[in-house]
Amino acid sequence: MAPNARQSHATAASRREFLKTTAVAALSSAVAPTILHAEDKAGTALPVLGEGAHRYEAVHGWGELPSHIVWGETHGVAVDSAGLIYVKHRSDAKEPMDAIVVFDPQGKFVRSFGKEYHGGGHGIDIRSENGQEFLYLCDVKNRLVAKATLTGEQLWKMHYPEQPGVYQKLEQFNPTNVAFGPDGGFYVADGYGSHYIHQYDKDAKWIRTWGGAGTEEGKMRTPHGIWLDNRPGREPQLVVADRANARLQYFTLDGQFKSITGGVSFPAHFDIRGSELLVPDLHARVTIMDQDNNVITHLGYDQAWTDRVLAGGKLTMRGTPAEWQSGRFIHPHDACYDGEGNIYVVEWVPTGRVTRLRHLA
Repeated sequence: MAPNARQSHATAASRREFLKTTAVAALSSAVAPTILHAEDKAGTALPVLGEGAHRYEAVHGWGELPSHIVWGETHGVAVDSAGLIYVKHRSDAKEPMDAIVVFDPQGKFVRSFGKEYHGGGHGIDIRSENGQEFLYLCDVKNRLVAKATLTGEQLWKMHYPEQPGVYQKLEQFNPTNVAFGPDGGFYVADGYGSHYIHQYDKDAKWIRTWGGAGTEEGKMRTPHGIWLDNRPGREPQLVVADRANARLQYFTLDGQFKSITGGVSFPAHFDIRGSELLVPDLHARVTIMDQDNNVITHLGYDQAWTDRVLAGGKLTMRGTPAEWQSGRFIHPHDACYDGEGNIYVVEWVPTGRVTRLRHLA
């Protein structure tokens, strides 16, 4: 339904940026998780992360995969109004595989679909429109954004917008995530491409483009995640995970720069529950911020563990599951709340990894 599209999260350019920034990014101070001991039904101790009202029992490797699915890098997660959990992964298998897998709240397989996104599975979010829910998807292999039903019927797809004149070829565009405007429109983050934000109306017609590569206010380096921050008591604004700049940037709904927020290390995406902002961070932690964006806790965080995971930019831990520790993360790439306040975390690791954080408080 529009011009052109993209490649994968493991592209050479993206990986070089990750390696370079990882080696020098400053890791902000954090509250180390309290690791308590709970017993699951099999009598196995489960770790508990966080403290006070933010305590979560962690179940790693959550979700019963059917035999026709083998996880690639688990990139996106979303929950619909019925409580079903949608996980999007990027597989490099030779045979096309469904890129989206749906589970019920108990982790039972419900359905899978999306072979057309094989090798490019990335962002996935759900919006209700006139009483019906839809998926908004980003594909980083085919460089496109698509809208689909909850069972996978594709309604439209688009590539880069021609109107702003910032692209000359498809290879310059690589969308990572979508945010929803309060007027029915939406925003696309060109996180792995040319670092722009594109705004569209409710009919998927282009409105404006802003940003571009840089470190100045309003410029970005890997605007990987994007969200409408409309928490109660706050002026609705667009928040962008300016990942390689190790910061969050806020913009008005028409793209005017407003502010910068720290407290993050390598932020990937967002979710909101009540007054709290959830920020999965590729530097081995999941952050929860309060109404004023002060850090409440960095779930799973331990500086010594983070140093091991990053290994001076080598990132070898992501490929060695035998070294992973219960109650710790490797590279959280997306996270979201369900209706009961539990959190689902998916990680950028070759074997895939889904963790359910059951809210205890």
